[in-house]
Amino acid sequence: MALLMHVFKVRPGWAPVGACQAIASLVPTADLNLPFYQPRQKVFIMRIALRPNLLAGAALALMAVTAQAQSSVQLYGLVDLSVGSTKVPGGSSITGVDSGKMTTSYYGFSGTEDLGGGLSAQFRLEAFLRADTGDAGRFPGDAYFARTSSVGLSHKSFGAVNLGRNTTQLFVSTLIFNALGDSFGYSPSIRHYFTSGAGSATGDTGWNDSIAYSSPSLSGFRFGAAVAAKESATAVGNGGNWSVGLSYFSKTLAASLVHQDVKKDGAAPVNDTQTTQLGVSYDFGVAKAFFQYGEVENTTTTNKTDILGVGVRLPLGAGAVVAQYGTLDPSQALERKTLSLGYLHNLSRRTELYGVVMSDKLEGLSSGGGYSLGIRHRF
Repeated sequence: MALLMHVFKVRPGWAPVGACQAIASLVPTADLNLPFYQPRQKVFIMRIALRPNLLAGAALALMAVTAQAQSSVQLYGLVDLSVGSTKVPGGSSITGVDSGKMTTSYYGFSGTEDLGGGLSAQFRLEAFLRADTGDAGRFPGDAYFARTSSVGLSHKSFGAVNLGRNTTQLFVSTLIFNALGDSFGYSPSIRHYFTSGAGSATGDTGWNDSIAYSSPSLSGFRFGAAVAAKESATAVGNGGNWSVGLSYFSKTLAASLVHQDVKKDGAAPVNDTQTTQLGVSYDFGVAKAFFQYGEVENTTTTNKTDILGVGVRLPLGAGAVVAQYGTLDPSQALERKTLSLGYLHNLSRRTELYGVVMSDKLEGLSSGGGYSLGIRHRF
């Protein structure tokens, strides 16, 4: 008995922590500009009276806890709801309650298993939802796990490879290097690259049937590459997608250069596009500045578009003032200019209130825009 108590470092009268109980609480922590969040685990300790006839069971329980620590499954997500009004250029105003104006609401499951030697297996399943109605997906007919659906292997020294539906490097670069992050409602950059029709990139923010590689950080530098298989021998003009990207992150300076080529059709044919984007940010302490420049070449229509974005984030009180201006200048369509201004107020590390206004001008049409007062909660 004395020997077992020494091995488990048991103080007379008390059981070892692992043999008593492990209670995991998932607490998400993340930069607000990121499209997904990574939880951390806190373990709360309970002490119970030790009885000699329970010591063998305690030893087995401790072994089970140790094995469990080598793998984990986490539930997480974000719910974004707001009230406000939106007017597309040349259209009429619509007022109501909206989901996902600052970040598309979603929930997900992810897990890892330690395989030893720095190698681990991982999976991620993430689904969008419209929290104002309770419907699944970003829109009717959207795939269930449209945000991410992947499984792969990760190594501390060699990076990670994931198969399935993977978020594109272009989308990640776009959301990081603008002051309003991944807001489809108010970020000029997100709206111009992904939702502005003839001048935007094609292929969605995630690619089906894809293989994605991301390197570990090497003195602040990271490299990524992805391909999406054609998977159709009969569709005329259908092809595969590919992308490459290089990024650098330090305490104050960050930059990325991304190129993607899209030829893969979805449920319906899409235009073939080639997109190149440069993004830079610098944190001055009192403010963080953002810059983006990109070109989208639509090889189906021969339209070429220049997209420019500049922004700033100013810490203020328990939150920050954010502002972003962007222009979309296509060779065969109308020029677009968008300006958004907002304040983000943190109630806690997981809950945020926001107020945002936007001016959206499309050449030759009456001005559009909108405003929202909302709340984002992460779990």
